[in-house]
Amino acid sequence: MPRVIGPWIATAIIVGTVIGSGVFVKGRKVADNVPEFGLAMSVWVLGGVLALLGALALAEIAVLFPRAGGNYVFLREGYGRMAGFLWGWVEFWIIRAASAAALATMFTESFHDVLRQTLYPGQTVEVLSFWIRQLLTASVIMGLAFVNARGTLLGGRVQFAITVLKVTSLLFIIVLPFAVYAMVAEPTHPPKVSHLSPTWPPGVFGINWSGFGVALVGVLWAYNGWMNIAPVAGEVKEPHRNIPIALLAGVFILIALYCGANFAYHLVLPRDEIIAKNAAGELSKTPLATEFCAVLLGPFGVLLASAIVMTSVLGALNGNLLVGPRLLYAMGEDRLAPAKLAAIHPRYKTPALATIVVATWSALLVLCVGALTQYRVPVVPLGFTELDLNVPPGKSPFDIMTDFVIFGSVTFETLAVATIFTFRQRIPVTPENRPYRCWGYPFVPALYIAIMGLVLLNFFVNPESRTEAFVGMGFIASGAAVYGLFFRSPKP
Repeated sequence: MPRVIGPWIATAIIVGTVIGSGVFVKGRKVADNVPEFGLAMSVWVLGGVLALLGALALAEIAVLFPRAGGNYVFLREGYGRMAGFLWGWVEFWIIRAASAAALATMFTESFHDVLRQTLYPGQTVEVLSFWIRQLLTASVIMGLAFVNARGTLLGGRVQFAITVLKVTSLLFIIVLPFAVYAMVAEPTHPPKVSHLSPTWPPGVFGINWSGFGVALVGVLWAYNGWMNIAPVAGEVKEPHRNIPIALLAGVFILIALYCGANFAYHLVLPRDEIIAKNAAGELSKTPLATEFCAVLLGPFGVLLASAIVMTSVLGALNGNLLVGPRLLYAMGEDRLAPAKLAAIHPRYKTPALATIVVATWSALLVLCVGALTQYRVPVVPLGFTELDLNVPPGKSPFDIMTDFVIFGSVTFETLAVATIFTFRQRIPVTPENRPYRCWGYPFVPALYIAIMGLVLLNFFVNPESRTEAFVGMGFIASGAAVYGLFFRSPKP
């Protein structure tokens, strides 16, 4: 595949695939689990710092192996074919597909909000039925897959344009409270510093660390995708220069935008309104950005916020369908997946078949998760215990899919960052093979690995995410079994 991606589009791929739904939605989950504003903001900062630590290390690895496939290549070269296969197995079946499914779901829900506000202002009428929304979600996925199958540069340009729009939208959210305060003589909801109280808990022992972990999982979804330049590294111009620039610039942009948007939310909305729950005890499913704009701009704000969320998640979805198929392409080349997935379209020069396969499974996952939330699942015996696979009451399809994504991505992305230690020992550092070297090595990657290990532990400790953790482990185990049966010996 030709190297057609420059530094601007490379940065746009990172920023555009990361900024999706999390900054508009997950603020409720953070505020619900972390009641102190300062501590809640520290969760958003920590998520960004973790992405930055990982980016500092991963940039060195990506420059060392600037090939299509990303983490698959790093894990294969660092730990062997089985490690690469297991990443590909989990990434295809859970991480990439669930990311695309969750983003497309949020797009459809925002579109549904636009219809509802247009046709029935101020009412909670269900304009489209549940299953019609699921079918629409699947159709959006397939439509964007067609765009990306038509050409990498076309998909990249679409990504760049949408990224500019979504960054502008977040900047609009950040300045909106101050603009309204300056332009309206007596605003009904002026920004109030009092909304930022309490700022901190009384001490370390006053922190609910389990709740902090749940909030961090939500924030990690908002930052998920910062590695997405690695799968298309084989199509980046001057990878030794442009990959580190894109990774570091992208993460810094994300931290600034996320912290600014959440600061704006809290200035306008008191915490009680942010964590408002219905009669069943569920957090409001209305995006926090929508409620924020509605308070400041009325019904027009609802339409505007829904349009912002739609644009944002569409860009993230497009980015996922741009980078995701490169994994199947790389695995097809290594005969760890059907060889036809490594085929390049003769006219468009893209892995078109791999793109369609990723999109098709993502669309099917939308329907499967929809069925999971509509129907009950039996209890599964596990030795002397039983695992209830029913999701917690009120947990939405969106939250189910994002928790699946984070468990799988944290597991293997942490292993990918850890390969830097293997490559430092195996491949001597020279200016030729390391034009970029990780700042703060070995402390930076070691700190990233330690914190992510605690995040994984919290998945199993916390009942809200335990089901997703066990199902994720089941997928990993099934992948190991498949590898042992069919791929233990390299095929000629």
